[in-house]
Amino acid sequence: MATSSATTAVRSWRTAFLTLRDETSSLGGCPSVSQLLHDVLFSNLHSLIYAASDLPPHEVTSDLLFLLELVSNAPPRDGEDSTLTFTHTCHLVHGILQRVSFEFNSSSFNLILNSFQSIINFFLVKAATKSSATRFKPVMQCLETTRCLTNVYQGKFSPLEIVHLVKFVLHALGCSHAEFVCLYNSRATQRSTAESGKRLHRYSSLWEVQALSFTMLGEAFSRAGSSLPVDMWQSIIEVLRKVIDVIASKSVLGEDSILSRFYSSLLNCLHVVLTDPKISLSDHVSGFVTALRLFFVYGLTSRPQFTFPAVGHKEVSPNLPSEEPKKIDHTPYRPPHLRKKDRLNIKQSKPQDHRIFSDDDLFTMNFMSSDSDYSDSDGSIKDTDSVQSSKVRVAALVCLQDLCRADPKSFTTQWTILLPTNDVLRPSRKFEATLMSCLLFDPCLKARMASASTLAAMLDGPSTVFLQVAEYKESIKCGSFMPLSTSYGHIILQLHNGIIYLIQRETHDRLLASLFKILMPLISCTPYSRMPGELMPNLIISLRARIEEGFPLKTDQTGLLVAAISCLTAALSTSPAPVQVKQMFLEEISAGSVEVDKRSGVLFTLLQCSERLASPAICFESLQALRAVSHNYPNIMSSYWQQVSAIVFKILEAASPEVPAKAWKGHVGNTAGFIGEKVVTAAIKVLDESLRAISGFKGTEDLLDDKLLDNPFTSDCIRIKNVSSAPLYEQESSEDIKESAKAFQSGSEQWSEMIEKHMPLILQHISSMVRTAAVTCFAGITSSVFFSLLKDTQEFIISSLIDSALHDEVASVRSAACRAIGVISCFPQVSESAEIIDKFIHAVEINTHDPLVSVRITASWALANLCDSIRHCIDDFAFKPSIDSNANSHLMASLTESALNLTKDGDKIKSNAVRGLGNLSRFVKYTSSSHPASLGDSRWLERIVQALVSCVTTGNVKVQWNVCRALSNLFLNETINLEEMDWAPSVFSILLLLLRDSSNFKIRIQAAAALAVPSSVSDYGKSFSDVVQGLEHILENLGADHLSAPSSFKYRVALQKQLTSTVLHVLSLASSSDHQPLKDFLVKKSSFLEEWFKVLCSSLGESTTHLENENNSVGNQKKEMISKAMRSLIEVYEGRKQFAVAKKFEMMDSGIW
Repeated sequence: MATSSATTAVRSWRTAFLTLRDETSSLGGCPSVSQLLHDVLFSNLHSLIYAASDLPPHEVTSDLLFLLELVSNAPPRDGEDSTLTFTHTCHLVHGILQRVSFEFNSSSFNLILNSFQSIINFFLVKAATKSSATRFKPVMQCLETTRCLTNVYQGKFSPLEIVHLVKFVLHALGCSHAEFVCLYNSRATQRSTAESGKRLHRYSSLWEVQALSFTMLGEAFSRAGSSLPVDMWQSIIEVLRKVIDVIASKSVLGEDSILSRFYSSLLNCLHVVLTDPKISLSDHVSGFVTALRLFFVYGLTSRPQFTFPAVGHKEVSPNLPSEEPKKIDHTPYRPPHLRKKDRLNIKQSKPQDHRIFSDDDLFTMNFMSSDSDYSDSDGSIKDTDSVQSSKVRVAALVCLQDLCRADPKSFTTQWTILLPTNDVLRPSRKFEATLMSCLLFDPCLKARMASASTLAAMLDGPSTVFLQVAEYKESIKCGSFMPLSTSYGHIILQLHNGIIYLIQRETHDRLLASLFKILMPLISCTPYSRMPGELMPNLIISLRARIEEGFPLKTDQTGLLVAAISCLTAALSTSPAPVQVKQMFLEEISAGSVEVDKRSGVLFTLLQCSERLASPAICFESLQALRAVSHNYPNIMSSYWQQVSAIVFKILEAASPEVPAKAWKGHVGNTAGFIGEKVVTAAIKVLDESLRAISGFKGTEDLLDDKLLDNPFTSDCIRIKNVSSAPLYEQESSEDIKESAKAFQSGSEQWSEMIEKHMPLILQHISSMVRTAAVTCFAGITSSVFFSLLKDTQEFIISSLIDSALHDEVASVRSAACRAIGVISCFPQVSESAEIIDKFIHAVEINTHDPLVSVRITASWALANLCDSIRHCIDDFAFKPSIDSNANSHLMASLTESALNLTKDGDKIKSNAVRGLGNLSRFVKYTSSSHPASLGDSRWLERIVQALVSCVTTGNVKVQWNVCRALSNLFLNETINLEEMDWAPSVFSILLLLLRDSSNFKIRIQAAAALAVPSSVSDYGKSFSDVVQGLEHILENLGADHLSAPSSFKYRVALQKQLTSTVLHVLSLASSSDHQPLKDFLVKKSSFLEEWFKVLCSSLGESTTHLENENNSVGNQKKEMISKAMRSLIEVYEGRKQFAVAKKFEMMDSGIW
């Protein structure tokens, strides 16, 4: 019977479509197509749907394509005939697609889309006055059919077909937009009063059309978003923006189950599109953010929801209906979304074909949530409204995060409306549309997690830059105007308050991990010097309390503890170090917090955590925090030396050097009892930083940018360098200085203990990382400590460095040894030892030929330091008697040759080589002499000058700065007669060009300083006139200079003062010159010079009081330089018979005293 029935159905199908083809070919396009379709097909619609499954797919596809083409090409009719024709056609195609797989190509797919587009256009535009039940059902069936086709054949579509699909969906949205606006405005302020369980029919409103359209749009973009053209992406954004603007036009969102599905589809589509931005979103960020904020409290204010959690505490589960005692279920776990399908399958217990479903059932399946939409943590699935509302909130937060990542610069302008500026913890803020309210009060864990992720994304962008202007002002009244910088300051404070509060009370492991991810960039972005003084101490104390309390979840307890200690490390590493934190540490010291009976305080907690050798990750992070304390708060470390030394020694003893270095992975389970190289290295670095703090190490290089301290105009512009390897010492009072001096004197005891106790365990360690850290310790020793050590200890340090530099196989160890040699070679007593200097030079010179750049950089740095060290003691230098008489010249030649070769290397190496040549050029004698510094050949000088000139054109800004400095040293060499040197004019020209044209102010300052070094007109040689005229021209046009980068503006004042000093110097020599054109030039520029001296004298009068209060000699020196220059000009003007001009300068000269 079943076979007979199927045969009859197939015969009916084929008869119907053959009849239709015959009849339409004879109609010739007359308007009776609708009646024909009704008579032939639609009168027996259901039997045709059931018959399709027994026909070949290609035959069904061919017949349906014919039908769609026939219907879409029929003459347009606005009456009931067209409505019924389109409705039945959509129902037939939709029903058959649930049972038969279509077979189509690109042209047939385009035909389907074009036909459906005509149908959708008819129902949404031409038949807009019809009831929604008759209009939206065929529209939904068109969209569902298209979605089904794209899901089944998604891998077979070309980019052009995807573009066509997107255009089709955009057309559907465009057709329904006007009606959507009217419908939303009429319902947006209404609340759903439907009873629980009551469901509006799927086709009763436009919301389902919109929801399905945005779902399809998002799916299409997720499949081929990268291949879509920019104009298509922009069209999608514009459509989304139109809908978002409509939503934003209402201050209150409509809330019911249908709207929740619409919002979810819209926001999920927006999320997919924002993840792949193709153009700037700067024009849309503000509009999107305004609308997305409305969703922060969606579903929380209209009806009872989940119980709100106490701020920061573990979430309270929703109240479930009373149930019978649960029976133990031994069946495999089924996720909630699959349980929902199971209930649907049980419901479908009809004897008919399993592939046949009612419209409502198909709707339930099509709009069923994805696999990830439901989880047991969301509560009971019966509370679908609450679940759907929470999903809408999560989707909005995710879109906000996408916007932040897509256009972080534009997003920074939205901080003030997304984040609170006061009272973040007040319970009345529960329903405010801010990210912190979501994080603190939202009952849904996923929403709180999404809010945390969004905050982390906001803090991980350009916020590190614009938040530096933030400042907190407590006097701002509520409601009054607040500058942007102050708003940022208040926002930062509230972020701290909220995050700290949650960290203290939260118990959910994933949310806690997210909180630490927020706190880490927040600490790095915050300018604590302009925030309330108690903010940083409170943060540190709160983190310490949570670390001591621990985390109850054993699964990720180590990870959370590591994250908490990392945040504490970041807080302790902030610079400048807050005074309040230092005071907190001093109070801990006075209370004896590290003693056995006083178990409290931040430092005790860190010391205790660093002893947890069974957990390498915790131990490592704790050591990092201790190192930060040593670096930022060096004055307190002498009080903790014994504890630090004991812990480091314990770690070194527990380490296993025979185990391969890469064995340690940071996992507790498989590394119990084993301390890897990472932890050992961190322990050594804590030891190193503590010794530097106790010894008073402040850097190995000259701490001053400019050594010309005898210049009264630039002495107050000397900038102190921050040496990264030196602890951060603050400005101290006289009492603090006395205490620090005592501590520095005791540094020798700690160094002796370290060398005797710790060094034997690490200096020959199997791990190169450990050996590198050990050798680096020697680079932090000071000369006072070094020479307070026993002679055997000094020799041990020197021999260890030379041995590591010459014989270690690992480049990082050799590099560290060269750096330490560069430090110790600057010690005066060391430079007096010919044997040590000779060994140092030999070790460094070999490493300057190393194939690795990292080694050559430190070797060249050490070489330059050796050259400078020899310069300071060359007159007292005594070589060993065993060395022959030419040893001195050979030593100088060796150093010079090495430096010359290094000038051909990279910029970092070239910069050090130029510095070394400059140090040599200041004292080396280029004539035959018995002096230790004699090279005996003037050709060395020519090679040095040629190398310096070449470096100006081939080197970077640091190389050029060092060239100017080297030329200054060259000019100071008394054995060089500049007047007779052929290269002198070109050197002066280069300095003038750098002073005039360089975009770097530091180079220009050094060039101006170099031009002021020659002490007489003869030292300038033939270039004196050019130097004077060039300097005057630069001085006259200094105010119109726009070449420098903004980073150089802080050096503008220093440049002006150095240029002033240089001009005064050369003008004071002008009267000694017999070059008449120069004197004519000075006469020509007399008016400018007169005005310049007037300004200079008046500024001298303004600053005299301040300067003389501190140092009366500085003001007098300035007056002397100005007076000397004016007297020289007076002599020039009188010689040129310009007595009136000379008289004016005489009056100014007499007026400055």
